[in-house]
Amino acid sequence: MSDADLVDQFLEMLAAERARAVNSLLAYRRDIEDFIASAPRSLLEVDAEAVRAYLASLHKQGLKVSTVARRLSAIRQLFLFMFSEGLRGDNPAKNIESPRLPQALPKILSDSQVEKLLDTAEQATAGGNIKTLRAHALLETLYATGLRISELVSLPRRAVGPDTTMIMVRGKGGRERMVPLGGKARRALMAYLEALSEEAAGKGVAVDRSDTASGFLFPSRGVEGHLTRRRVGQMLKALAVDAGLEPSGVSPHKLRHAFATHLLSNGADLRAVQQMLGHADISTTQIYTHVLEERLKSLVLTKHPLADG
Repeated sequence: MSDADLVDQFLEMLAAERARAVNSLLAYRRDIEDFIASAPRSLLEVDAEAVRAYLASLHKQGLKVSTVARRLSAIRQLFLFMFSEGLRGDNPAKNIESPRLPQALPKILSDSQVEKLLDTAEQATAGGNIKTLRAHALLETLYATGLRISELVSLPRRAVGPDTTMIMVRGKGGRERMVPLGGKARRALMAYLEALSEEAAGKGVAVDRSDTASGFLFPSRGVEGHLTRRRVGQMLKALAVDAGLEPSGVSPHKLRHAFATHLLSNGADLRAVQQMLGHADISTTQIYTHVLEERLKSLVLTKHPLADG
């Protein structure tokens, strides 16, 4: 059987059994045919060394790591198909490790950008409008706590009071954790809750502040009973426009990244940040270690007695 026939059979399987799109199938074909062109023997005879030599040639050509990884994935799937169909007795690509993709650093907002957002949100509350007070409270709390947006919008109203310094948060997998709440965020929340109570009273709705366990901190008429993540995202983008920032660069998740990064750059312990973010594993928090590395470099360069002055 020719290499061309094997490739056609493989692509037919992908189309029929895995419903791959036409463009995806074309990409598979290009990647595999590029490998065939460099292989010393047919697909039925080629060995692991030939696959490794091909990958090495791609690196020498200066191709991106992501491109090399994609081509290896196509080759692996082809040989797995051939092995499963009994066309080969082995899979020569089985034990070849994929090149490690560089870990993308989280995109964050700078200190000055966050300050602009916070100032803009606070200035908008001057008229005492419930929507502007809510937006300010949301923004202050997101940046002060680093909560996931799903965690914040689902908080019960009883979670925050005039003397609250710690919030109990139920995170992923039902795990609970305590997160500190700073004074500025607490004051923004209390101003918002005061306006919320006044609005409810104006509509003739009884509000018992001593027992609000059934209500959400950020209620909504929607099915979920609280603000949606999408709605909060829209509010933040509107604030970004008012603050003169690029809306696409502002989101609840980027504020969470900013919280973690700014804490670490100002001396916080990685383990403490892990606990506040609610990461089950420290390895998840280690995406921020670039911040620690930069801080350590700065300390050595500025504080070490033998550093250049």
